[in-house]
Amino acid sequence: MDNWNNILIAIDGSETSERAVRYVGKVAPLIDDVKICLLHVYPGPPPDYYTKGGRLDAYRRKRDKVARMMLKEAAFVLEKMGVDPTSVSTRFCMAEGKTISDMVLEIQAEGAFGTVVTGKRGVSKAEEFLFGSISNALARHSKNFTSWIVG
Repeated sequence: MDNWNNILIAIDGSETSERAVRYVGKVAPLIDDVKICLLHVYPGPPPDYYTKGGRLDAYRRKRDKVARMMLKEAAFVLEKMGVDPTSVSTRFCMAEGKTISDMVLEIQAEGAFGTVVTGKRGVSKAEEFLFGSISNALARHSKNFTSWIVG
């Protein structure tokens, strides 16, 4: 695996997600030619969203705004820890018709990320069914990449 220095960090704003960013912030300055992509995938609107008068464009704007702030903060943390800001990119998207886990795995494959980092997050069985447990999915599907699951 020669692309291990191409790192994808899936963040969700949780404390374990923040710890994952800080962990990479400690390691990344020691890695030659490191490239880091901070990723936030958010779920689609809840089932009753449209029946209550919600509009998809308004939902996206709200979630995109939160994602931009979250990613900006994470990039700032990495920079403060000595990571070259030019080696950090950001991406956010909605998991339309897929679980968040499936989207993270799809983006990993698309971007040929050799390392995927996420925080361990205790989700309920219902949340895991609806959104997918990212750390579980990474542990199960990491054949062509390395998974770092930070607790």
